[in-house]
This record gives sequence, structure tokens and C-alpha cells, in this order.
Amino acid sequence: MTIAQQVPQADSHLPDIEAAARGLYIDGSWRQPKNGRKIDVINPSTGALLAAVADATVEDAQAGVEAAAQAAPAWRSTPPRKRSEILRRCFELMIERSEMLATLISLENGKALRDARGEVAYAAEFFRWNAEEAVRITGEFGVAPSGANRIIVDYQPIGICLLITPWNFPAAMATRKIAPALAAGCTVILKPASETPLTAYALASIYEEAGVPSGVVNVLTTSAPAPFSAAILADPRVRKLSFTGSTGVGRLLLAEAAKHVVSCSMELGGNAPFIVFDDADLEAALDGAMVAKMRNAGEACTAANRLYVQSGIYAAFAEGLTKRMAALTVGPGVDALTECGPMITPKAVEKIDRLVGDAKEKGARAMCGGEVSAGPGYFYPPTVLVDMPDGVEMAHEEIFGPVAPLYRFETEDEVIGRANNTEYGLAAYVFTRDITRGLRVSSALEAGMIALNRGLVSDPAAPFGGVKQSGLGREGGQHHGIAEFMEAKYIATSF
Repeated sequence: MTIAQQVPQADSHLPDIEAAARGLYIDGSWRQPKNGRKIDVINPSTGALLAAVADATVEDAQAGVEAAAQAAPAWRSTPPRKRSEILRRCFELMIERSEMLATLISLENGKALRDARGEVAYAAEFFRWNAEEAVRITGEFGVAPSGANRIIVDYQPIGICLLITPWNFPAAMATRKIAPALAAGCTVILKPASETPLTAYALASIYEEAGVPSGVVNVLTTSAPAPFSAAILADPRVRKLSFTGSTGVGRLLLAEAAKHVVSCSMELGGNAPFIVFDDADLEAALDGAMVAKMRNAGEACTAANRLYVQSGIYAAFAEGLTKRMAALTVGPGVDALTECGPMITPKAVEKIDRLVGDAKEKGARAMCGGEVSAGPGYFYPPTVLVDMPDGVEMAHEEIFGPVAPLYRFETEDEVIGRANNTEYGLAAYVFTRDITRGLRVSSALEAGMIALNRGLVSDPAAPFGGVKQSGLGREGGQHHGIAEFMEAKYIATSF
């Protein structure tokens, strides 16, 4: 299958794959890597080659840092209103090109087109939000307790930032970092995941058109992320690392950054509990479960990983969820009818199959799905597992796929203990009609984000991040996200 055959021909807003794959984006120009090598980008819906992108070397990484360093003084001194207007234009262009971007995401990521459209809207919103925040960065002025001097606090850009993003939300994870960094006055090097680099390069063209100066945003893909990242972090001009990905990789990056005392923001793995009490609105809980579990076909760090359902509602919830999951249309991401697309790689399918197999061996039953799909592409069917014991591997490891495991519980204290019995603490979901209970349980859960009686927790206006092994720092929010890219400078004066 040729690249042209993989692109849907139904509308005129088609992605230019060849343009997106034309090279590394450094200092406002497109360059070929020093080694001339390429990285294959595969369409997970078919297993066919979609494109080949540049494979950056350490030398290319250093060129990216140099470009960011040269652009930094001018961007730092650019008036906040002008930075704001450029970010606003990025938002407007993303909305104008939303269908093109959504199609591109569906092609390289595999997610259903409806999910991809939602991601583009979400990703664009980070530019609109931070355009508004850029002009609201204020300092502080106060009197020292002794009364002898004044305390002035000025907030300044932290410096050059290395941004590393995952494959599951190729637009949103990039803009959630780039937008606040630019609003704060920082310049950046973005390393997108090699599985889904085309969206990042397409967005680079949009930033350029919106007026982002050369060198302020640099985008480089590489098949050797460890030496690439190490070379950038070793440069003393680089002062920030923002990473979204697995906890294992995050630990390695933290260790590397520690060698050079680089500030870090980490959004890492999750093991989200989804708790349904007997008094919950059953239909609302099922609606929430479908969103929390099946957004991006379950390939999300916030995905419901352990569904705890109280005994009195367990049977009805299991029946309702099975009916909904079994009815989902599975197919290529760009197919308009698709509700559940493929997984990102064959390795991802193998992991899901291993976790499901372990659960079934230990007593779980599959109400629907539970077996690898035949045919081309990297598909796994929507699956509901009941009678789940706590000792299964998937109780402690992210599934990252369309599998909903149901665990029965009896009491509030019991489910809180089981929900907190994990090293992760990113997101959690609670469904109950009793608002007092809902707030009490939300307070007791060890997670950075709680969705109470809703299945979607993410919002550009709210701080996103976790506790425990799920990360450090926050992205998004009224001031939390932009604060990650700023340093507080204290000035003492006696006037």
C-alpha cells in the first residue's frame, strides 16, 4: 500500500505527509540529519509504511541547543502582549487546520478520527489559555517583617527547555509544554516520539506561520533518545526538562538531569482506580467508564486501569459495560465509523495479551473480547473482565489498551486501601450520589487528579500531574503550568 492510498480522499483538508517528513526543524529551517538516516513511521491500522523522518544525531541535538540559545535573548525580551498574540494565532491556525491535523494523528497514531478531533481541540486550547496567561505574569512586592527593607520578587523565564513527548497524544502533549514555555519567554527543543513525529512537524509549520521566530521552537526526532537527551542536558545553557512518558524512562532522565542540576517536570505512568459505589447513577457511571477507559482506545496514562464496583451494583454495571464495549466498532483510525482504533505497535498488543492471559489464568472471565484480533494492523478488541482477583499483573501494571477489568468491593475503607495500593498516583475516578462521601473519598485517594462523577479529568485550565511515582510538577492550570517554566528572583532593597 502506498502512502497516498493510506490517506482518505473524502475531504480537501488532507495532511501533506511528505512536507511533514521533510527533515529536522532547527532554527526555522528544515535540515537533513548529519548521518543521513531515517526513521520509519508505520500506520498501525495497516502495518504499512506511512513515512520516513529524519533521525537526529548528537551533533544535530547540539545544533538545536545553539539555535535555541541564539533566539533566547530576543524572545525573552519580546513584550508579553506580542508573545500573547503569536500564541493566539497558533490557536487560530490549529483550529483552522483541525481536520488536517486530526487525520494526520489518526494515520500515525491509529486513534479513531473522533478522538483525534477531540485531541486537536484540546491541544489548541493550550495556546489560547497561555496566550491569556502570557500577559498576566506578575511579580510580588512586600515589606520585610522587620520593616527595614522591601522584598521584591520578579518572575523570569527559566531558560532553554528540553521537551520530550509520548506517542499517545502527539499534538496535545507537545502544545501542553510548548505553549506555557513560550508564554513564559523560554525557547525550546522538542523531541517527539519516533512512532508519531509527523504531527509535531506539521505543528512546527503552524508555529512558523503564526509568527514564532526562528530558533524559538526546534523539533528533532531520533532513534537514539538516551545519548540525544544526555547531550542536550549536559549543555549548561539548558535549564529545564519536561517529560511525559513511562515512570521507568522518567527515572533515567531524572538521574541524567541531576548530574547537571536541571529543573525537571515529570508526568509519568498511572494506575487509575475507577470506583463505583452502590448509590451511583448507573447510567452516568457507565458513561464515565466508557470515557475514562476508552479514550484513545485505552492508550492514556489517565485511563481507568482498575474498575472497583461495589457488590450491590456490580452485576448491573458489568452487564451494562459489556453491552457497550461489545457494540464498539473496531477499525482503522481514519474510518469515520471507527470507535476503537488499533494499538500503536505489535509490542503493545503482545503486552495486553500477556496481561489478559495472566488474569484469565488466575480466575478472571472475559465477558467480551479477550483474544487478539486476526488480520492486518495492531488491533485488540474491547474487552471486559469480571471476577478479577487482586493478585493479577494488570492490577499493578498499566494495561494501555481497551481492557476493562472489574473488581468487586464491599466497604468504603476497603476500596480506598485497595485503590491506594500502588506506586502510582496520577488520576482516580469516583461515582456516588452522596457528595459528602464523594469528597471524603476524593480527599483520601492518593492521586494528583480526581474526577468526581465524570469520566474526563483533563482540562487546560486545571493543573495536570500526579503524586508518588506518577511524576513531579504540574502542567496547565491558572498559574501552575507556566510557573514550571519560570524562576523567582528575589531583590532586596531598603527604599
